[in-house]
Amino acid sequence: MAGSSKKAIYGAIIANTGIAISKFTAAFFTGSSAMLSEGVHSLVDTGNGLLLLFGIKQSKKPADAQHPFGYGKEIFFWSFIVAMLIFALGGGIALYEGIQHLLHPVPMGDPSWNYIVLILALIFEGSALRVALKEFKKSRGNAGFIQALRDSKDSGTVAIVIEDAAACIGLVIALICVTLGHFTGIVYFDGLGSVLIGLLLVGVSTFFAVECKGLLIGEGLQADDLKTVQHILINEKGVSRAEKPLSLYFGPNEVLLNVEVDFDNHLTAEQVEQTIQSLERKIKNALPVINKIFIEADKLITTPKSKGDSDSSD
Repeated sequence: MAGSSKKAIYGAIIANTGIAISKFTAAFFTGSSAMLSEGVHSLVDTGNGLLLLFGIKQSKKPADAQHPFGYGKEIFFWSFIVAMLIFALGGGIALYEGIQHLLHPVPMGDPSWNYIVLILALIFEGSALRVALKEFKKSRGNAGFIQALRDSKDSGTVAIVIEDAAACIGLVIALICVTLGHFTGIVYFDGLGSVLIGLLLVGVSTFFAVECKGLLIGEGLQADDLKTVQHILINEKGVSRAEKPLSLYFGPNEVLLNVEVDFDNHLTAEQVEQTIQSLERKIKNALPVINKIFIEADKLITTPKSKGDSDSSD
């Protein structure tokens, strides 16, 4: 993915702001616990979108003496904060409200507000999810949906896809529970809906937090990408041996690659330098996400002409 998608985030913020206001209004007039939980959910999603935009802005800061590889991981950090907010505020409050209404059920008022808001919210959330999925699809390839979420390093777009998908599922749960409570007269359906929404948000946030954790502590390229790099190395003229490449993500579109190689003994220092430049060019063409490459020789090469240092940094 070519960085976090602001288009998907802006769409989610606009949709969630309007939906949150509508849900809180409906909850006020009907006293619905499920609707209140959905309102909190949309409010949290709005705040999360703002945090993701802030994270993207911070991640674009240029490298300095304190952070020589830049601030790309800022977006991973703020995505992790978003996951925690979904868990604590979204899931926690929904579970609390649901349990309280199960222990002390209150008859629901006129459900008309709930139906109107829920249906409109589904339309808006569905539109926001469609935009997010369209952005996500650009780099998904042939992988399955869940696997693509796990493999993606664009935590900003992944966060929006997960949030919008959870929002749509939560709305369906709320609509079903409100409808059942309305037609059966059983007051417990409202609280049950809130509990189910809470469990949904806790599950979603846990999944996303685990994925962000991997990026924060230092995640590298996928196995297939490493095989591509290894193939380029061992097939390069002048390279006699290559160790397994080491890589590290410093942002959604920033990867550091370190490779250790042995060059043929007959190469001059100039030829070694040309070989290194060729390797860098081929690796970047094959995997544009790699923007910093360090190639080092296992042994120094000495020739009649000169003594060459094969280290190269980008």
